[in-house]
Amino acid sequence: MKRVLVAIGIVALTFGFTLALHAAEKGKTVGKKERKGIQGMSQEELVKLAMSAAPEQISKDATVMIPGPDGKMVEAKKGTNGFTCLPDVDGMPVPDPICYDGQSGQWVGDLMGGAPKPTNTAPGIAYMARGGWHFEKDGKILMKNEEGAKTMQEPPHWMVFWPFDSKASGIPSMPNKLGSYVMWDGTPYAHLMIYQDPKKMK
Repeated sequence: MKRVLVAIGIVALTFGFTLALHAAEKGKTVGKKERKGIQGMSQEELVKLAMSAAPEQISKDATVMIPGPDGKMVEAKKGTNGFTCLPDVDGMPVPDPICYDGQSGQWVGDLMGGAPKPTNTAPGIAYMARGGWHFEKDGKILMKNEEGAKTMQEPPHWMVFWPFDSKASGIPSMPNKLGSYVMWDGTPYAHLMIYQDPKKMK
């Protein structure tokens, strides 16, 4: 039970933090048509959206957490494979669902809790088959939004939450045509971004 409560706490903290962080962006038009994110979606729609983040062989056995009527995260589907799926991360007009494993949950919990560095003991894996968002300013990707930053949409991708160094690995520190880069390079929370559609992974 303790592990379940800790996991739910991490999910709720992550969801609440990102919604607050990007609240100013919610009214922004994306593409030709503005959308309202996950507002007004039914439980069935939220579960389906959350599960769309990962390959079916992962999402079908994953736990699904969705916001309840009071905004707090509740378990909508109990999983068996250690992965957790959320219908939205950044609270933007276009939802960006995610599915992640336990090591990723530890990594995210450390980040949101202000830990100096992540404490996961193995690489964490997370999928975002509908893409996501990041902030750029002066040719760098920021860890959080700030004045003058641009909101950039990411294509479908998956992530490895484990220490990566751009110079040591030769992997670029910004998005590029090769499809992989180290996000937040030079920080303890640097991690690998891979522009590969999880839905096409076999």
